[in-house]
Amino acid sequence: MAEDKILEMRKAVDLLNRAADAYYNGQAEIMTDYEWDALFDRLKVLEQETGVILEESPIHHVSADSITGQKEEHEFAALSLAKTKKTEDLTKWADGKPIWISWKLDGLTLVATYDKGKLTKVVTRGDGHFGTNITHLAPAIQGIPQKIKNKGHIVVRGECVISYADFNQFLIESGEDYANPRNLASGSLTLKDIDEVKSRHLQWIPFTLVYTDENINSWGKRMAFLEDNGMKTVKHECILTPNQDNIQKVIDRWTEEVTKNKNPFPVDGLVIAYEDYEYSQTGSITGHHATRAGYAFKWKDESATSKLDHIEWSCAASTISPVAVFEPVELEGTTVQRASLCNISECERLGIGDKDSVLSVIKANKIIPKVIQVQQKVGELHIPETCPVCHSQTQIVTSIASGTRTLHCSNPKCPAKQLKKFARFVSKDGLDIDGISEQTLSRFINMGWIKEYADIFRLSAHLNQIATLEGFGKKSANNIHKAIEKSRNAEAHKLLYALCIPLVGKDVCNRLLKSYPLEKLAAIASGNPNINKPIVTEKEDNYELDLFAQNEQENLLSNTTEGTTDANTFTPLSIDTRIAIFAGIDGLGPEKSASVVKWFSDEENQNEYRNLLGLLHLSQDDNNPLGQKCEGLTFVITGDVHHYKNRNELKAYIESQGGKVTGSVSKSTSYLINNDVTSTSGKNQKAHQLNIPIISEDQFIEQFG
Repeated sequence: MAEDKILEMRKAVDLLNRAADAYYNGQAEIMTDYEWDALFDRLKVLEQETGVILEESPIHHVSADSITGQKEEHEFAALSLAKTKKTEDLTKWADGKPIWISWKLDGLTLVATYDKGKLTKVVTRGDGHFGTNITHLAPAIQGIPQKIKNKGHIVVRGECVISYADFNQFLIESGEDYANPRNLASGSLTLKDIDEVKSRHLQWIPFTLVYTDENINSWGKRMAFLEDNGMKTVKHECILTPNQDNIQKVIDRWTEEVTKNKNPFPVDGLVIAYEDYEYSQTGSITGHHATRAGYAFKWKDESATSKLDHIEWSCAASTISPVAVFEPVELEGTTVQRASLCNISECERLGIGDKDSVLSVIKANKIIPKVIQVQQKVGELHIPETCPVCHSQTQIVTSIASGTRTLHCSNPKCPAKQLKKFARFVSKDGLDIDGISEQTLSRFINMGWIKEYADIFRLSAHLNQIATLEGFGKKSANNIHKAIEKSRNAEAHKLLYALCIPLVGKDVCNRLLKSYPLEKLAAIASGNPNINKPIVTEKEDNYELDLFAQNEQENLLSNTTEGTTDANTFTPLSIDTRIAIFAGIDGLGPEKSASVVKWFSDEENQNEYRNLLGLLHLSQDDNNPLGQKCEGLTFVITGDVHHYKNRNELKAYIESQGGKVTGSVSKSTSYLINNDVTSTSGKNQKAHQLNIPIISEDQFIEQFG
C-alpha cells in the first residue's frame, strides 16, 4: 500500500512541476488552478500519511522562472505564502490583530533595490533564493522609478503585470497568441530588445517594502513610505477588527470587483498581512512559507455535475477551440451551459467524448466556466477537418515548448483570425457599439454573419435569428440593433482607431486628424482618388482628390512632379513620399507613418473602408485652436500635475490655445513645465543648458490660463 502511495506521489510531483513550469514561463496551461490546488493538497496528505518527502516536491520548493541572464542571490529570501480558501482560517491566523488586505496580482514578482536614491538592481523572484538580474529592462517597465527621494538602502517587492486592456491591444496589433496577460508578461521579460519590451506596457506594482534603514513598524505606513517615494502600490485596505464577519464582508466586496470585471489587472486571490510589521517577522518557516509574513486567500470554486450535449468547435483569433455545451447548471448565482475546453491536448487529458459524457464544471476564480473532470465518457472526440467559419482545411499544430496540440485554420485571411480587430472596432474607443462583446462577436463570426467590418452594420438582417440564440432573446436583439444604428453617426477619430491599423493607437489617430481631415488623410495614404467614394451608398458625391498638404507639408508636395488632382489621369505620390508626409507630423515618425500608408495602400483594406463609408455618417471636429494664448509656443511637460487631471489634459489645453507640446527639450522649446522647478532631472538640466525657462503649473496658469 505504501508503495502505491509513493508511486502516486511521484506522478503528482511530476505533473505539478510541469504545470508550474508552464505557468511561470509563459507556456500553455497544462491544468487549471482548481486542479493544481486539489493535486497539491492531495500530495500534502500523502506526505503526512507516508512520512516521505520526495526531493522535487513543490510543497517544499518554490517554482522558478527560466529567464536567462546573470543570477543574483536575494538579500532577503522571497518565500511564498501559505494559502487557504476558508475565511475562518484567515480569522484564526489574524488572531484579533489589525490586518491589511490587498490584491494577489497574477504576474511575476520583481525585487527592486535602491541605494542613495538610485535604482541599483532589479531581480526576478526565481526560486525565492536566487533570481535573474534584469536591471537593463527596468526603463521599459512602467512603475519602476529610476530615482527616489530616500537616500538609504531600500528593497521593494512588486508584481510585474500587464492590464487586460494592454493585453488585448497587443494581441490585436501583433497577431501573436498568448493564453493570458501573465504568459505575455513572462514572455516579455525574456526579450533583449528594450524597445520591444516597452511596447508591451508592462507595469510594476509594489506590494511590500522588504527593507528600509528607517524604523517603520506599521505595514500601512511602510506602503505610504513607498508612495511618498513615487511608487504606485497595490490597492490595500485595513481591517482593524478582523473577526469572521468583518473579514467576510471585505472579501465579498473585493470579490465583487472580480466577478464584475472591474479590476484592470489579472488577480488570482487576496493577500492578508499584519499591521504590526515587527510581529510579522517573528514567525517560523515551514517548507518555503514564513508563517506570519502573510496569508493568501484564493476563491473556493463551486462545482456542479452536468451531461454533455455536444462539443462545438469555435474559431477565435488564431485557433479553433473546442467548447463543451452541456445541460444548464447553476454556478455562482448564474446559469452556465458552455465552457471552453481550450485545445486538443486538454480534451485528451480530460478524456472527453462527443455526447452524453458526464462532466464536473466550475467557474474558475468566480468568472470562467471550466470542465475539470469527465466522470463518465461516452463516445469519442471528433476533430473537424474543415474550419467552421471559412471551411478551409484545418491543421493540428504541436507546440515545441510545451507539446500542447491545438487546431488551426489553414486560411490566413479567415475572418475568425481577426476577432481581436473586430473587438477593437466595436469597443468604447472604437465605434462604441454597446452590447456586442468579444464573445458575442465570436459567435456571430462562427455563424458566418461577420466577414468584414461593414457586416457589423448588417447584423440587423439577422435579428430574428439572434433573438433565438442561447443567452439572447428579443430584448437583447433589439438592444444590439439600437446600438448599431446609434453608432452609424461616427466621429472620424473613432473610425480611424477602429480600423485597427498596426501601431496606430488613439494618440496617433488624434495627431493625424489634427493635421488632416480623414478624407484627405485616406487619399494621401492610399494614393487612390476614389477611396472616399463609398461602394455602398444611396448617393455618391463627386470627389476631387486634393493632395496638397497644409503648412509644413506644402513645400514637400509642391516640389514633386508626381500627383495630380485629375482623377482620370491620376498618378499617385510614391510610397516614400507619402510616408515622409505623415512622418513630418510631430510624434509619428517613419515607422508609424509607413504603417498608415501600408494599410491604406492595400486594395482589400480600401474596399473595406469604402464599404464602411456607405454605412456611416461621419463627422470630424474643427481642429482650429479655440484661443491664441499659447500660439507659436512649444512646451515640454514633465513630472506630476496638480490642477489638471493629468498631463494629457494640460497638453490638450495648450493645443487648444494654438501651442505645441513635444516630448523632449530642444532649442525650439519655449517653456519646460515642471512643478519641481529646482529638481536636477535630465530635462531640467537640458533646459538650464539652453536657457529655456522652467515654470511651474501655477506659473503656467498665471501666464497662459
